[in-house]
Amino acid sequence: MAAPSSGNLQPTNSPVPSDDASSQALNEALGSSLLLIRILAIVLAGAFLFSCVFTVNPNEVAIVLRFGRPVGEGSSQIKRQGLHWAFPYPIDEIVKVQIGESKVIRATGAWYAISPEDEAAGLQPQANAALTPGVDGHVLTADGNILHVRATLRYKIDNPVAYTFQFSNVTNLLRDTLDNAIHWAAVRYSADAALYKDRVAFRDTIRQRAADLIQRHQIGVSLDTLDVEVAAPAFVKTYFDQVIAAEQDRSRKINEAQGEYDRITREAEGEAKRARDVGLGMSNQLVQAVSADAQFFQQQLVEYKKNPSLLRERLRIATVGRVLTNAQDKFFQPGRVEELRLNLSREPETPRKREDANR
Repeated sequence: MAAPSSGNLQPTNSPVPSDDASSQALNEALGSSLLLIRILAIVLAGAFLFSCVFTVNPNEVAIVLRFGRPVGEGSSQIKRQGLHWAFPYPIDEIVKVQIGESKVIRATGAWYAISPEDEAAGLQPQANAALTPGVDGHVLTADGNILHVRATLRYKIDNPVAYTFQFSNVTNLLRDTLDNAIHWAAVRYSADAALYKDRVAFRDTIRQRAADLIQRHQIGVSLDTLDVEVAAPAFVKTYFDQVIAAEQDRSRKINEAQGEYDRITREAEGEAKRARDVGLGMSNQLVQAVSADAQFFQQQLVEYKKNPSLLRERLRIATVGRVLTNAQDKFFQPGRVEELRLNLSREPETPRKREDANR
């Protein structure tokens, strides 16, 4: 049997069906994986961008720390109300500070020992013969007396960066500052002045001292209100109360006396003014009357020189008319009177009617 000729042999290139299916499945799997990776990358990118956005609410500010240091310079370090952007933690850290609300700090280092329950109930500590060292706080006044003083300070933050990052415990610093101001003011006032005579000035001195220390240390707060309470030690409180009551009674009586003095003085001044006004009016009236009479006589002087007897007669008649104005009956007999007869029993006159009188 002859061998087949080599020129007639053809290579067979028909694919294997199992290999084609595997390749197609692999390609489809790779395409799906790439699509999922793209979607996941988009989602991660969106989440990253979303995590970089933060919101600052009203009445607060935010400070962005990048590796522990504030981002920006000056006022640009403070992020105010609205949306802002920062890298996510641990690259950036967002620190928010409440600035709209008023904060309260109370200094009780110079106040007597009392529990919050007793204070809420309005109870006073028991009066001992002396202060308890390390328990009862106090201050020394300018006249060597002992008083209890405490203060409540309300403040607001005006420099968030300094307030948050320059001090480890701002609350303790402010409390120590207020205690310093209380002791500093106490040695400049007597006990009576701090208790009741100059309480307002004593409070203002504490406030000014606290404001100076806050400005000196640049704590980053501004003062709103300051309430100061002053009390005498319990074992001498009765005597202080008696002195205060006596001083108040003295002040009341002085005020009453001053008020009475002012009233009497005003009345006397009014009477004096009225008397002066009346006298001045009468003086002016008299001067005017005398001036009018002088002017009248000056005018009559010319007529008198012409006929003195006529002028004298006119003046006499005018004078008699004034003298007899109120007389019901008038009898005038010119010349020499030889005989004067008066009817003493004459009939009374009949009053005329109103219409006759008005006719």
